[in-house]
Amino acid sequence: MMTRLSTTFPSVKLTNPRPSSNLLSCSTSLPKIKSEATSNSPSKSKSRSWSVYLILSTNAPIKTYVGVTTDFSRRLKQHNGELKGGAKASRAGRPWICACLVHGFKDQNEVCSFESKWKTLSRSLPRKRKDDSEAEQANNLSLPLLQHRQAALNRVKGIFDCTDLEIDWKLNPL
Repeated sequence: MMTRLSTTFPSVKLTNPRPSSNLLSCSTSLPKIKSEATSNSPSKSKSRSWSVYLILSTNAPIKTYVGVTTDFSRRLKQHNGELKGGAKASRAGRPWICACLVHGFKDQNEVCSFESKWKTLSRSLPRKRKDDSEAEQANNLSLPLLQHRQAALNRVKGIFDCTDLEIDWKLNPL
């Protein structure tokens, strides 16, 4: 069962927050990570649930950001400056809201490949020319950005086997 996130994300107090032990950058080589459970008991090892996410800024400049995490709610708080560890690229435009979550990856390699391909295809896809209609632009500045990311995601779906993935759009790009 998928829990729906609202546009306001209630704070969750962590009793023992670990600054960035679950947050990994896919652009660098990564060391092996110990499981959450003790290494003596493999039967108790906790499986990580990797996700790729798309967030949208709510203040100027309106932009999007694609990332990877095992704990989206913590990661969003980092992007919004509530917790330490947000990406430098996401400081401008705070606060951020969730636009799309993609779940169901087998492992870290698969999720990092998916994220990388989504970002690459987003950069390489031609952007639509801006309409001169000021009324349309003022109405929704985020719509063209979300549509562009969705078009790139559709191309990624043609490259990867997405049968086990759940793509959950929180903001409708149509």
